[in-house]
Amino acid sequence: MTMAKREIQEINAGSMADIAFLLLIFFLVTTTMDTDTGLIRRLPPPPDSEVPEEFDVKKRNIFEVLVNANNQILAKGDYIQVTELRAKVKDFIKSDPNNPTLPEFKEEEIEGLGLFPVSKQIISLQNDNGTSYDMYIKVQNELVGAYNELRNEFALQKYGKSYQELIQQAASSDKIAIQLEAVKKVYPQRISEAEPKKIGGAE
Repeated sequence: MTMAKREIQEINAGSMADIAFLLLIFFLVTTTMDTDTGLIRRLPPPPDSEVPEEFDVKKRNIFEVLVNANNQILAKGDYIQVTELRAKVKDFIKSDPNNPTLPEFKEEEIEGLGLFPVSKQIISLQNDNGTSYDMYIKVQNELVGAYNELRNEFALQKYGKSYQELIQQAASSDKIAIQLEAVKKVYPQRISEAEPKKIGGAE
Protein backbone atom coordinates (compact mmCIF):
# COMPACT_ATOMS: atom_id res chain seq x y z
CA MET A 1 0.00 0.00 0.00
CA THR A 2 1.52 3.24 -1.04
CA MET A 3 1.30 6.35 1.15
CA ALA A 4 0.10 9.48 -0.55
CA LYS A 5 2.75 12.17 -0.57
CA ARG A 6 1.73 15.36 1.17
CA GLU A 7 2.78 18.46 -0.65
CA ILE A 8 4.63 21.01 1.50
CA GLN A 9 2.97 24.35 1.14
CA GLU A 10 5.13 27.25 0.18
CA ILE A 11 5.71 29.80 2.95
CA ASN A 12 4.42 33.23 2.16
CA ALA A 13 7.51 35.44 2.44
CA GLY A 14 5.38 38.56 2.38
CA SER A 15 3.54 37.51 5.55
CA MET A 16 6.84 36.81 7.35
CA ALA A 17 8.07 40.28 6.50
CA ASP A 18 4.87 41.76 7.92
CA ILE A 19 5.26 39.76 11.14
CA ALA A 20 8.91 40.80 11.51
CA PHE A 21 7.93 44.45 11.05
CA LEU A 22 5.18 44.17 13.68
CA LEU A 23 7.62 42.56 16.14
CA LEU A 24 10.09 45.38 15.55
CA ILE A 25 7.41 48.00 16.23
CA PHE A 26 6.38 46.13 19.40
CA PHE A 27 10.01 46.04 20.59
CA LEU A 28 10.50 49.78 20.01
CA VAL A 29 7.27 50.66 21.82
CA THR A 30 7.77 48.44 24.87
CA THR A 31 11.52 48.82 25.41
CA THR A 32 12.68 51.49 27.88
CA MET A 33 16.00 53.26 27.42
CA ASP A 34 18.20 54.19 30.37
CA THR A 35 18.89 57.91 30.68
CA ASP A 36 22.39 58.87 31.75
CA THR A 37 23.01 61.62 34.23
CA GLY A 38 24.31 64.73 32.53
CA LEU A 39 25.35 68.29 33.18
CA ILE A 40 23.45 71.44 32.37
CA ARG A 41 25.97 74.17 31.72
CA ARG A 42 25.43 77.52 30.01
CA LEU A 43 28.30 78.27 27.66
CA PRO A 44 29.96 81.68 27.96
CA PRO A 45 29.18 84.25 25.28
CA PRO A 46 31.64 84.56 22.37
CA PRO A 47 34.58 86.83 23.24
CA ASP A 48 34.48 90.45 22.14
CA SER A 49 36.84 90.78 19.18
CA GLU A 50 37.82 94.24 20.42
CA VAL A 51 39.09 92.94 23.77
CA PRO A 52 42.51 91.23 23.68
CA GLU A 53 42.68 87.92 25.55
CA GLU A 54 45.14 87.52 28.42
CA PHE A 55 47.19 84.37 27.88
CA ASP A 56 49.65 84.95 30.72
CA VAL A 57 47.93 83.35 33.71
CA LYS A 58 49.97 83.32 36.88
CA LYS A 59 50.29 80.02 38.72
CA ARG A 60 48.91 81.55 41.94
CA ASN A 61 45.60 82.20 40.13
CA ILE A 62 45.11 78.54 39.13
CA PHE A 63 43.51 75.83 41.27
CA GLU A 64 44.48 72.60 39.52
CA VAL A 65 42.28 69.51 39.90
CA LEU A 66 43.56 66.19 38.51
CA VAL A 67 41.47 63.00 38.51
CA ASN A 68 43.36 59.79 37.69
CA ALA A 69 42.17 56.43 36.34
CA ASN A 70 41.52 55.18 39.89
CA ASN A 71 39.18 58.14 40.49
CA GLN A 72 41.65 59.67 42.95
CA ILE A 73 41.61 63.47 43.14
CA LEU A 74 44.72 65.62 43.37
CA ALA A 75 43.67 69.18 44.21
CA LYS A 76 46.31 71.90 44.40
CA GLY A 77 48.94 69.21 45.02
CA ASP A 78 47.05 67.30 47.75
CA TYR A 79 45.12 64.03 47.49
CA ILE A 80 41.60 64.63 48.80
CA GLN A 81 38.16 63.02 48.83
CA VAL A 82 35.51 64.36 46.46
CA THR A 83 33.52 65.49 49.52
CA GLU A 84 36.38 67.85 50.47
CA LEU A 85 36.67 69.46 47.05
CA ARG A 86 33.90 72.06 47.34
CA ALA A 87 35.23 73.62 50.56
CA LYS A 88 38.77 73.83 49.17
CA VAL A 89 37.59 75.48 45.97
CA LYS A 90 35.51 77.99 47.95
CA ASP A 91 38.50 78.90 50.11
CA PHE A 92 40.59 79.41 46.98
CA ILE A 93 38.03 81.62 45.22
CA LYS A 94 37.19 83.66 48.33
CA SER A 95 40.78 84.21 49.36
CA ASP A 96 42.88 86.92 51.00
CA PRO A 97 44.04 89.32 48.27
CA ASN A 98 47.10 90.15 50.38
CA ASN A 99 48.32 86.54 50.43
CA PRO A 100 50.97 86.17 47.68
CA THR A 101 50.24 82.43 47.30
CA LEU A 102 46.53 82.93 46.59
CA PRO A 103 44.74 84.48 43.58
CA GLU A 104 45.20 88.12 42.67
CA PHE A 105 42.26 90.50 42.71
CA LYS A 106 41.34 93.15 40.17
CA GLU A 107 38.92 96.01 40.75
CA GLU A 108 36.10 95.91 38.23
CA GLU A 109 33.17 98.23 37.62
CA ILE A 110 29.98 96.34 38.50
CA GLU A 111 26.56 97.94 38.06
CA GLY A 112 24.99 98.57 41.45
CA LEU A 113 28.24 97.95 43.32
CA GLY A 114 30.70 100.36 41.72
CA LEU A 115 34.37 99.36 41.78
CA PHE A 116 34.57 95.92 43.35
CA PRO A 117 37.55 93.57 43.87
CA VAL A 118 37.12 90.39 41.80
CA SER A 119 39.39 87.36 42.08
CA LYS A 120 41.39 86.32 39.01
CA GLN A 121 40.89 82.68 40.00
CA ILE A 122 40.66 79.87 37.46
CA ILE A 123 39.75 76.26 38.22
CA SER A 124 41.72 73.94 35.92
CA LEU A 125 40.27 70.42 35.59
CA GLN A 126 42.12 67.51 33.99
CA ASN A 127 40.65 64.00 33.87
CA ASP A 128 42.35 60.74 32.93
CA ASN A 129 41.05 58.70 30.00
CA GLY A 130 40.15 56.03 32.55
CA THR A 131 38.26 58.32 34.95
CA SER A 132 34.75 56.95 35.50
CA TYR A 133 31.79 58.97 34.26
CA ASP A 134 30.28 58.86 37.75
CA MET A 135 33.37 60.50 39.28
CA TYR A 136 33.51 63.03 36.43
CA ILE A 137 29.95 64.13 37.24
CA LYS A 138 30.66 64.28 40.99
CA VAL A 139 33.72 66.49 40.50
CA GLN A 140 31.85 68.81 38.12
CA ASN A 141 28.98 69.11 40.59
CA GLU A 142 31.35 70.03 43.42
CA LEU A 143 33.11 72.69 41.34
CA VAL A 144 29.86 74.31 40.18
CA GLY A 145 28.44 73.92 43.70
CA ALA A 146 31.36 75.92 45.13
CA TYR A 147 30.56 78.89 42.89
CA ASN A 148 26.83 78.65 43.57
CA GLU A 149 27.33 78.59 47.34
CA LEU A 150 29.57 81.66 47.23
CA ARG A 151 27.05 83.46 45.04
CA ASN A 152 24.26 82.48 47.41
CA GLU A 153 26.17 83.76 50.46
CA PHE A 154 26.89 87.09 48.76
CA ALA A 155 23.30 87.48 47.51
CA LEU A 156 21.90 86.90 51.00
CA GLN A 157 24.39 89.29 52.58
CA LYS A 158 24.03 92.08 50.01
CA TYR A 159 20.43 91.83 48.84
CA GLY A 160 18.65 89.70 51.44
CA LYS A 161 17.68 87.16 48.78
CA SER A 162 19.11 83.77 47.90
CA TYR A 163 20.89 83.29 44.58
CA GLN A 164 18.06 81.00 43.45
CA GLU A 165 15.47 83.67 44.30
CA LEU A 166 17.36 86.21 42.19
CA ILE A 167 17.37 83.76 39.26
CA GLN A 168 13.64 83.11 39.61
CA GLN A 169 12.67 86.80 39.91
CA ALA A 170 15.14 88.36 37.45
CA ALA A 171 12.80 88.05 34.46
CA SER A 172 10.07 90.09 36.16
CA SER A 173 12.23 92.85 37.66
CA ASP A 174 14.99 94.95 36.08
CA LYS A 175 16.36 95.76 39.53
CA ILE A 176 16.67 92.10 40.48
CA ALA A 177 18.15 91.29 37.06
CA ILE A 178 20.92 93.84 37.76
CA GLN A 179 21.48 92.31 41.20
CA LEU A 180 21.74 88.83 39.67
CA GLU A 181 24.33 89.97 37.14
CA ALA A 182 26.27 91.72 39.91
CA VAL A 183 26.43 88.50 41.94
CA LYS A 184 27.68 86.58 38.90
CA LYS A 185 30.37 89.19 38.24
CA VAL A 186 31.56 89.18 41.85
CA TYR A 187 32.07 85.42 41.59
CA PRO A 188 32.55 84.64 37.88
CA GLN A 189 32.49 80.92 37.13
CA ARG A 190 35.79 80.06 35.49
CA ILE A 191 36.24 76.31 35.00
CA SER A 192 38.81 75.37 32.38
CA GLU A 193 38.54 71.72 31.36
CA ALA A 194 41.30 70.13 29.30
CA GLU A 195 40.90 67.10 27.03
CA PRO A 196 41.24 63.83 29.01
CA LYS A 197 44.67 62.24 28.90
CA LYS A 198 46.60 59.50 30.67
CA ILE A 199 47.41 60.83 34.15
CA GLY A 200 48.03 57.48 35.81
CA GLY A 201 46.57 55.37 38.59
CA ALA A 202 45.46 52.25 36.73
CA GLU A 203 47.79 49.31 36.17
